[in-house]
Amino acid sequence: MDILSAIILGIVQGLTEFIPISSTAHLVFASRWTNIYNGNPEQITATMAVIQLGTLAAVFVYFAGDILGISAAFVRDHWNLIFQKRKMRFSGSNGIRPLWMSDESWLGWLIIIGSIPIGTVGLYFKDYIEGPATKNLWIIAVMMISVAILLAFAELVGSQRKELKDFGILDSLAVGFAQVLALMPGASRSGSTIMGGLLAGQKREAAARFSFLLMIPAITASGLLELKEIIQKNLISKDDILALVIGTVVAGIVGYLSIWFLLAYLRKRSTAVFIIYRIIVGSVILILLWRGILSAQV
Repeated sequence: MDILSAIILGIVQGLTEFIPISSTAHLVFASRWTNIYNGNPEQITATMAVIQLGTLAAVFVYFAGDILGISAAFVRDHWNLIFQKRKMRFSGSNGIRPLWMSDESWLGWLIIIGSIPIGTVGLYFKDYIEGPATKNLWIIAVMMISVAILLAFAELVGSQRKELKDFGILDSLAVGFAQVLALMPGASRSGSTIMGGLLAGQKREAAARFSFLLMIPAITASGLLELKEIIQKNLISKDDILALVIGTVVAGIVGYLSIWFLLAYLRKRSTAVFIIYRIIVGSVILILLWRGILSAQV
């Protein structure tokens, strides 16, 4: 992989990881265009997972204050519970929320709970996710359109009344199970999770913020797991390391700007433009596949 190809992949990853239009779909096309690793699906998957660490870094930087606040409150509240022997009283009004827990500490638990579904399913289907089936353009196109329809439905029926402080366990599970859809190519992690949040009655910006925080455990785990695989299987040569580092840095910078853009955008606007884009792109891919202009596999 040369440096130019890595920069292209980094830009595509940074632009599409947070905007709900499917990073996998666009990265598959980018990998075909640049022809990295001569289309080897295992190497392409490994490269995508590592470059994702750049967008993960963007989340850490953008939400540094939130992450530090959640971590500090989580440790403080549980320390006080154990050593000051606070009573385990609960409130039934917000998903059985403990009364002794602050908003930040509660959000930490919601992130943990919401990460369980994708962690469980991701590990079980790991071999399938890394295989060629997840680069199949038929699947990508169908998921592009399917999630667009689900997102449009969520926009229509969602009450959009909940802020982050109002989230409960059901909100966490709704977004967590929606995130499992992101394992399917073309679904989009942000698109799926925002859709799940809207269906649970969350405001668009709140759903997006929780979506970005929820991606931290999943992408950290998958990225580190892929790094281990890369080292053990020598999937990427030493000559590719510099290019991969540059691509990851580019993904982080572009990803930071994408987070800022999407949160600002969703404060006043719906996801309609992304829904339309997904349907158009998915439909074009299906037509090109049907006409034989594109091949389904890498």
